[in-house]
Amino acid sequence: METGSGGGGGGRLPKTESAEMRWVVPGGAYEEDEIDSSDDGVGGTDTPTAALGSRGGCSDADEDEEDSLLRQRLVRTGPRADSFDVEALDVPGLYRHQEFTVGRSIVLALQTLGVVFGDVGTSPLYTFDIMFNKYPNTSKEDVLGALSLVIYTLILIPFLKYTLIVLWGNDDGEGGIFALYSLICRNAKASLLPNQLPSDTRITSFQLKVPSVELERSLRIKERLETSSILKKLLLMLVLFGTSMVIADGVVTPAMSVMSAVNGLKVGISSVNEGEVVMITVAFLIVLFSLQRFGTSKVGLAVGPTLFIWFCCLSGIGIYNIMTYGSEVLRAFNPIYIYYYFERNPPQAWMSLGGCLLCATGSEAMFADLCYFSVRSVQLTFVCLVLPCLLLGYLGQAAFLMENLTKTEQVFFLSIPSQVFWPVVCIATLAALIASRTMTTAIFSIIKQATALGCFPRLKIIHTSRKFMGQIYIPVMNWFLLVSCLAFVTTFGSINEIGNAYGIAELGVMMMTTILVTIIMLLIWQVNIIVVLCFLTLFLGLELFFFSSVLGSVADGSWVLLVFAAVLYLVMYIWNYGTKLKYETEVKQKLSMDLMMDLGCNLGTVRAPGIGLLYNELVRGVPAIFGHFLTTMPAIHSMIIFVCIKWVPVPVVPQNERFLFRRVCPKNYHMFRCIARYGYKDVRKENPQTFEQLLIESLEKFIRREAQERSLESDENGDIDSEEEIASTSSRVLVGPNGSIYSLGVPLLADCAGVSNPTLGSNTSLDGSLDETMDGRRSLDNELSFIHKAKESGVVYLLGHGDIRARKESFFAKKLVINYFYAFLRKNCRRGIATLSIPHTRLMQVAMQYMV
Repeated sequence: METGSGGGGGGRLPKTESAEMRWVVPGGAYEEDEIDSSDDGVGGTDTPTAALGSRGGCSDADEDEEDSLLRQRLVRTGPRADSFDVEALDVPGLYRHQEFTVGRSIVLALQTLGVVFGDVGTSPLYTFDIMFNKYPNTSKEDVLGALSLVIYTLILIPFLKYTLIVLWGNDDGEGGIFALYSLICRNAKASLLPNQLPSDTRITSFQLKVPSVELERSLRIKERLETSSILKKLLLMLVLFGTSMVIADGVVTPAMSVMSAVNGLKVGISSVNEGEVVMITVAFLIVLFSLQRFGTSKVGLAVGPTLFIWFCCLSGIGIYNIMTYGSEVLRAFNPIYIYYYFERNPPQAWMSLGGCLLCATGSEAMFADLCYFSVRSVQLTFVCLVLPCLLLGYLGQAAFLMENLTKTEQVFFLSIPSQVFWPVVCIATLAALIASRTMTTAIFSIIKQATALGCFPRLKIIHTSRKFMGQIYIPVMNWFLLVSCLAFVTTFGSINEIGNAYGIAELGVMMMTTILVTIIMLLIWQVNIIVVLCFLTLFLGLELFFFSSVLGSVADGSWVLLVFAAVLYLVMYIWNYGTKLKYETEVKQKLSMDLMMDLGCNLGTVRAPGIGLLYNELVRGVPAIFGHFLTTMPAIHSMIIFVCIKWVPVPVVPQNERFLFRRVCPKNYHMFRCIARYGYKDVRKENPQTFEQLLIESLEKFIRREAQERSLESDENGDIDSEEEIASTSSRVLVGPNGSIYSLGVPLLADCAGVSNPTLGSNTSLDGSLDETMDGRRSLDNELSFIHKAKESGVVYLLGHGDIRARKESFFAKKLVINYFYAFLRKNCRRGIATLSIPHTRLMQVAMQYMV
């Protein structure tokens, strides 16, 4: 059946090949949410036999059956289209990416230095120190082997894996673990929260890539992922584990970077001891996190020149040391020295892997901070500036070590020429402070993504830029990271002990990224299986090899970081688990349409003038909390709109595609369902007046489109009736131009007060069509006038505060998680009232408790 999209006669739903049947009876002028029998909102159909049987009119080919068929219309069609999907097809919108000119790319490259590459840029301060910490350097060949390890680690992980491959796995410009998860959820229904709608795919920023027919592997993986709850849970667990490691990385990064820079004072001033270094580091960290609230663009542009000078210093010092101590270190570009390194002393080489990995710290930040910049600016900056300067810096340090084999601590500062020592120390300290911002800004971005996808408690988010919506600041997370970072600094007190914990956090993130990118290669990119296996084997195997090294030093204190990450993981998992249980319970307890019809258009109470916006999380059905409002309030508003704020797994939803409407109950009930869709990168900054205006305008547009559809279908039925007079009276069916089969005699969409006698003649058909058109226009004008009067009477926000409690017969673990842990998180997270900024004079709340 073709379904008109209205709104100017836009596109129509494509006809499917299936030949399902369903009955449509006169009076069905609204779509009940209850008829959605499938999870995706499509396919709620009845067979002809079942439909007749339910009405008691099924018999074996007699006249009563023929009379019954005249009062009903049997339609052969594809799966029933969800009304939200029909409306979404007509919503105009065009989402365009930001276009970057040459001048803009240069500015972004400068900002990128200050935000993205600070972490990897300061790695020369401590890499060789950690590598030779447990096994001191004994020969020049060991230096060449260690240098060769560093060179190829830089080439394989930051350059090949992240710059050339992972960066292209961004979700419409958004990077990080949850961006990869969102991309997978958009291409397959992998989310555990069952609130997906077919209309979501109509968003112009959805950019869904349909697997080609030839690559059936992608389709099989998609089907397997969508039908297996175990795979969905496993995928979510991997994502949450990676996110917890990212947050742990954001705690260790400032501690490691700042303390390693402050250690330079011990080289210049011999009287400075370890305790004084810790105190200075603490002071720097407090200042650093206090300045975090300033915008990323401003800070990035301000500190970009500092990082540029720092990279110039790295390359300059490296060239000076190569010219001073000899160019023998250039032989390290031959990977054979890595083999010799492991052959001479396997334990020493294996233990040094944890320190070697630190040269690639900040690689994940290149991807996680992608929301602030473009892929091209990150790639251009890394390839043309960052990587060459890093290689020169490490070559210079190795040249110094080959002539000073016993000086394996503070290698970078000892290799600085005495004439420029203090200026370089100052620049190194500034660079370390800047580097500490790198993972912090990445964490802010990931936390916002996790919150939107239902995996992290709601927190206050401040947007620091009017031009770039991805630049944010989360105060609670900022101070939490500061306290945790200070605890790590004072507990460990040495970069050697922090370094191993640093490696664990980095590797945890890297491995999860490798696995998720592999899934994207199979599911979305449709890469050849050989290429996928090469990617997975090379990088996951390499990272597991590094991971085996850092795990060998867990007993030295790194276990503290693992405990910290485990606590964060539990917080996110419990929040997702409780949110899922709450939503499923609300779906089970929603009010039935039979009850709504029994109450009548006055809903068993008094309808007072005005509009009531009832916020709930359901995308279908009438929430149970509405029954609470009906029983506790003496009157209900003349117009009720069930508003569902839904986060869609896309970065941005265009403003003109924000709202989707559906009518709930017959027209005289004046009740609507509204879904307000937001991407996880969207800014919810509308004040209540602006939100109301946008919502009412979208509602009026929906009503006009609905009336236009009725008018168009009425015209089509008029044509059908005219043809029926000419056709043979024995003909019982008509095949439409789209191939659908219709029975004759009943309009496609009859009004609630429609024709009681379906037998139509030619004259009555013409007069009835004209009267129906006039009635339709009057009905449209009356309903729009009703909306305006209700709006003038005032808009009130009806909020239901729903809590969940575990049933008495539940297991002890479930009671502990739901009644205490999840309840604690809900009590202390940011509430919806604060997010919506609703005036208290226009707010009504009702509490309700669900037993799960």
